[in-house]
Amino acid sequence: MSDDTSTPSAETEGEAAADYLEGLLDIIDADGDIDIDMEGERTQVSVIEVNPGDLQHLVGDDGEVLNALQELTRLAAARETGERSRLMVDIAGFRARQRTALEETAQGAIAEAQRTAAPVTMDPMNPFERKVVHDAVAAAGLVSESQGEEPNRRVVIRIP
Repeated sequence: MSDDTSTPSAETEGEAAADYLEGLLDIIDADGDIDIDMEGERTQVSVIEVNPGDLQHLVGDDGEVLNALQELTRLAAARETGERSRLMVDIAGFRARQRTALEETAQGAIAEAQRTAAPVTMDPMNPFERKVVHDAVAAAGLVSESQGEEPNRRVVIRIP
């Protein structure tokens, strides 16, 4: 792990997730390097492509397969630690690219809220996407909240 403040359960969670994903790669006969990191208090496990394009089927259209694999990996980690897992899984840099695009979108919405002093309501997002936007809004010194019900939950940005 690259963060010295990780807890033993975070280490166990990361190792269990890595073992699960390595087993999956073996089953489908795919190559990938596993990287375990901490993002705040959340374990981040990334599968890095060895051969470009090899892992795209594990991401799927708009990350649907990745989301399912993340849930399965969380279950495997929870079984090992005995605690609910909130770890994040990235495959072939999909979530990293998604985060960058979301941060750019959030900056546009933040600028609009600052310019108009009116609340800005964003399009519906999944929990990962909303967290990225909430973090960008907080860093800009504005406030945000999620409104609505899944799958139509949206972020609303306001001037404090």
